[in-house]
Amino acid sequence: MGLAELREELDRVDRELVKLYRERVSLVSEVAKEKRRSGRAVLDPVREEEKLDSVSAFLKTELREKLPGEGIQREEGTEKEPKRAAVPGKETQGGESGRGVPLSGESEKDSRRAGVEIEFHERAVRELFRQLMSLSRRWQQRLLGREPSPASGFREVSEIPRKKKRVAYQGLPGAYAELAARKSFPDDCRFLPSESFRSTVESVLSGRADFAVLPIENSSYGAVADNFDLLLQFPEAVILGECFLPVEHVLMALPGGALSGIRRVFSHPQALAQCESFFREHPRIEAVPMRNTAEAARRVRESGERELAALASENAAEIYGLSILQRAVNQQKSNTTRFLIVGKEKIYERGAERLSLSFELSHRPGTLYQVLGSFLFNDLNLSMIQSRPVPDRPFEYRFFVDVMGNLSDPDVRNALSELPGFRILGNYSDFSDAFPRKAAFPAERIKGGI
Repeated sequence: MGLAELREELDRVDRELVKLYRERVSLVSEVAKEKRRSGRAVLDPVREEEKLDSVSAFLKTELREKLPGEGIQREEGTEKEPKRAAVPGKETQGGESGRGVPLSGESEKDSRRAGVEIEFHERAVRELFRQLMSLSRRWQQRLLGREPSPASGFREVSEIPRKKKRVAYQGLPGAYAELAARKSFPDDCRFLPSESFRSTVESVLSGRADFAVLPIENSSYGAVADNFDLLLQFPEAVILGECFLPVEHVLMALPGGALSGIRRVFSHPQALAQCESFFREHPRIEAVPMRNTAEAARRVRESGERELAALASENAAEIYGLSILQRAVNQQKSNTTRFLIVGKEKIYERGAERLSLSFELSHRPGTLYQVLGSFLFNDLNLSMIQSRPVPDRPFEYRFFVDVMGNLSDPDVRNALSELPGFRILGNYSDFSDAFPRKAAFPAERIKGGI
């Protein structure tokens, strides 16, 4: 049979599959009616596992009966036909019960091939039916108009109040985190500098602040990995919003300083990395890491030394009375940092667009694939995935993912129902530029030192 004829046969089989799919959907619709009458839940995990085991066992039996004659090719030069395999629970063709016959007759090599083939198809059919059942649940939910519970305790609200709130951020006035906070909240809020990322979250959980602003990833440098871990260390913390802040690093020094005289530049390690090309062009200048860009600007101000400079925001230069030696020092002009807005109330806005989740998986082949498949077959866009090592469990990892969707969406809830143990970190929208500001940055100029 040539390729054209084979393709015709495949088309015929595929048409039969479509007919069988339609027949299955019709039966699923009847199941939905019965569940409506009985009030039973759409998801029945015990039944689904039984179904997977059943189709897997059926496939094994079918393959053991048919593979020796159809799926395994005899080696060239072998004259004898392969013997038929024994089916568990049945008499062998030779009349003896319970004595297994090699799957491919005389050849041990063929037997191993048959075993590999059975294993492959068993996994394949389990995955096929897992996705069929996922699609069936989606169809039942649409027929019933039900939304499966995410078992998360989150509550939908029309909007998240942001006026006259206390907003904590890491660093000093002029830090990029403060800019993100002011970009996300109105001028009537109080913006509270904090020593560390941890203390910003702790201030929210203790009630000293209403929100905390945390950087989570940068378009040039990647994830702020420690803050992923921080979110899990505080289970009460909830992501309520996000902010995208374009970042332009400015080189600043004391008035009277000049680029030719600069010997050391202070900044946060990420800011230094984002300006790597600058340091390649000026090899005599030493890059000195600090905890925060605004702290670097203050360090230069306090030093009184014109040989020192800082990489920070233009607002930091204004606050600390420094002169700008060079703008746009970072090599990536589209450099943007994404910040998370964290609170402690399990709420989400009606129009929330991004869902952040965390989960751990058993160390087995295919577990991550199955989780990602639940998003695919529920038509959800996965926008970010990040892995982090699990403490005290070497070479085991937890995953953080962002999915575009809302907890009120039945497809989102259906996907969540398929996940192993997971935690919803938040369902939220972009807070950037939500309020008009009276000034670009209402900072107080600091004169004569700190």
